Amino acid sequence: MSEARDFAESYWRAECARDTDLVLSHYHADATFCPPGQTLVGHEEIRTFYDASGADFPGLKVTIESDFTVGDRSAMEWTALLTNVQGEEFAIKGVNIIKLRDGKFEWVHAYFDPTVLQSKGN
Repeated sequence: MSEARDFAESYWRAECARDTDLVLSHYHADATFCPPGQTLVGHEEIRTFYDASGADFPGLKVTIESDFTVGDRSAMEWTALLTNVQGEEFAIKGVNIIKLRDGKFEWVHAYFDPTVLQSKGN
């Protein structure tokens, strides 16, 4: 396994535990996180995404399907199963492109279809 794969697994364990502080420990203080339609810079802005995600979807399981690293950049293809507060489950696939600097994320670009996470009851 690569350093990037090991690091991504650690990051996703923290996210699946819904531990925002532990998630943020994987990011540099000046890191950038770009989920669909957003650019979040620094821990305070990045925290808003993880806190909201944990509140809306308290259940999360992530599996890394494949990874590819060139230099300090890596692509992590993943599948996730999210469970909302009503108990509905949502399967989603995506790719995170990451850049590590000194053992932490410098930036993460997450690519997935957020419309998959809309409640089936709507």
